[in-house]
Amino acid sequence: MSPQVFTTGSEEETAAVGERLAGSVGPGDIILLYGELGAGKTAFVRGLARGLGGSPDEVTSPTFTLIQEYHGRVPLYHVDLYRLEPLEVDDLGLDELSPDGVMAVEWAGRWRRRPRAACEVRIEDEGGDQRRIEVTRADGHSMR
Repeated sequence: MSPQVFTTGSEEETAAVGERLAGSVGPGDIILLYGELGAGKTAFVRGLARGLGGSPDEVTSPTFTLIQEYHGRVPLYHVDLYRLEPLEVDDLGLDELSPDGVMAVEWAGRWRRRPRAACEVRIEDEGGDQRRIEVTRADGHSMR
């Protein structure tokens, strides 16, 4: 279960890694996103949305709405836990979101009961527009 590592040099390249991941996920999959403010988590989700057949232009950070839903070949539930404390996250019922879609969770470290079978994406700002992205699939599958 070693991570796949990608280095990107622009927001578009970061989104392209998300789009590539979309080719290997489906209904019921959960993607846990880790990274500091401005690391590129939302850009990654834009690519994920495009790869799932949705419009990347609709994807914005759901910081104030908490959960946004985008439509493509499967629904994409985009969750942002930045403004919540772990106890508040427990009350959201994320584990009860519809299993017919893919869920991408920004600031996933605040979800204490996050599933172990999820895909983990860690995005690190390497300076400028450079990003280091590690994708670890609990199921051991590689991205296509």
